[in-house]
Amino acid sequence: MLMNKVETLMVTSPANRVFQRCVEAPMLRRLGGRTPGARALEIGCGSGYGTKLIIDQFGAATVDAVALDPAMVTRARRLLRRYHDQVRIVQGSADDLQAAIGADDATYDAVFDFGIIHHITNWRDAVAEVARVLRPGGTFYYLEVTATALARPSYRRFLHHPTEDRFTAGQFLAELARHGLDPADRWRTYVGSDYLAGVARKP
Repeated sequence: MLMNKVETLMVTSPANRVFQRCVEAPMLRRLGGRTPGARALEIGCGSGYGTKLIIDQFGAATVDAVALDPAMVTRARRLLRRYHDQVRIVQGSADDLQAAIGADDATYDAVFDFGIIHHITNWRDAVAEVARVLRPGGTFYYLEVTATALARPSYRRFLHHPTEDRFTAGQFLAELARHGLDPADRWRTYVGSDYLAGVARKP
């Protein structure tokens, strides 16, 4: 599901970039470490700032990035033009990565989700795709918005999300485990249980 105008403004704002750079990315590095030299995938790359952090802060060698919104693909390509030899950005859906980006099984060392899976109606399919494309020993980094937050009046009034079958933190972690991704104790909730950050490994 595409973001509405309000959420687009929020996630592309300078304040959100500062938060990603100074809070979210360091939190994920503390939980899961860096990925030096990795072949990485970002699902739902938005304006491309997360992709930049994957290279600059996590040390990935290359990043394939997928976004559903063609306007965001254009914006990300513009932001990341100096990384043209390291980044490939395509339009497509995270719940079918073979169709979107030609991702075969066990393709990536790391997959990053900076808050996109809660936008996907068939979110379990997206988790299954992450597990499928990760190599054994690979790492899934995720920051997600839970059903607790999505049920709040402010979210329901101003933002546009699927309303059925939304996940709690526990349900998301259980779905990771069901697909062979081990979250262990490498996860945290914050702002109560509204948000979930974590790292899962594929044995």
